[in-house]
Amino acid sequence: MTVNRPFFNRDLDAAVEAGVLDLPAAERLRGFLAARAPQPVEAQIPVPVLRPKFDLTHLLWYAGALIIMSAMGLFSTLAFAAMGGGALAVTGLIYGLGLWYAGHRLWKNEETRTPGGLLIAVAVAMVPLIVFGIQSATKSWAGYADPGKYQGFYHYVKGGWLPMEVATIIASILAIRRYPFAFIAFPAAVCLWFMSMDIAAHIAGDRNFSYELRRRVTLYFGMALFVATWIYELRPRKADYAFWLHLVAALSFWGGLTFQSSTWEFGKFLYCMINVALIGVSLFVGRRVYTVFGVIGVMTYLGHLAYSVFKDSMLFPFALSAFGLGMVALGIFFARRRSALEAAMETWLPPGLAHLRPYPARSERI
Repeated sequence: MTVNRPFFNRDLDAAVEAGVLDLPAAERLRGFLAARAPQPVEAQIPVPVLRPKFDLTHLLWYAGALIIMSAMGLFSTLAFAAMGGGALAVTGLIYGLGLWYAGHRLWKNEETRTPGGLLIAVAVAMVPLIVFGIQSATKSWAGYADPGKYQGFYHYVKGGWLPMEVATIIASILAIRRYPFAFIAFPAAVCLWFMSMDIAAHIAGDRNFSYELRRRVTLYFGMALFVATWIYELRPRKADYAFWLHLVAALSFWGGLTFQSSTWEFGKFLYCMINVALIGVSLFVGRRVYTVFGVIGVMTYLGHLAYSVFKDSMLFPFALSAFGLGMVALGIFFARRRSALEAAMETWLPPGLAHLRPYPARSERI
């Protein structure tokens, strides 16, 4: 039973004045009943955990991690590769263990958990170098031809890279189980993308793996990764691993879609409509990254109209300017009303479809 506190205190005071209770007994009764009273509804509502803002400090941390990854992979030089397989494996192992140890120490402190998780992610990114060095030193390419220099891993599609990709994905999964930090999913997502193309190259044959086939594999991989990530997000998770998976999914799908060659004007219009649909997908799954790529895609189509279809039209720049102002106004409206629009979406959607929204997009309202 809920006690109305003002009336309860007033009745106790009246009982003391009438001599029914003495003051000490009344105070003991007051304390006893107050302790048994239910908590206010507001106190029963869990306080949402505030995530740290992505400020300049975080920008420097992430930039540093990406620079280390690039230095030991994408921008590694021919002189670096000339060290030989054994030296590369030892270098990668020393880097990986050193970065893991530093990250592990930083992870223990709540204030330095973010740089600690970033260093652990960079340690995972050393796995391809270690595996490549071992394979190069032992000349064991798991039945594939020698894929060449290590930096080619980030430039060329070859079946020989598969052991490196599998090992990196396994290392990412093991690291995530011990250190729930979202960025560790990034090297795994990139290797999944590489693996999709390398497996396709193996099936089709390296020589038959044309640019058009690469584009289609990238497009289909983006779609498959989006569906897998969407299913993964239907339940609450400890860390936002899905952000990086959505980023790679959006990048690969949009890239595969954008770099198709088509002379069909309706096909280009359809490309624009798909990018508009990406903005709707962003609202449904609660991920702004699809909005970013959708807007870029729409602007790409408008650029095509300006330079090809309406290049001799005097009114087109004015019409396009008005359209641009409308997009700015729509963006302002969307930014101010995003929460209301998301809540309205759940009202409009059938209950079964509403529960198919990813958990982060609906957790505040369902």
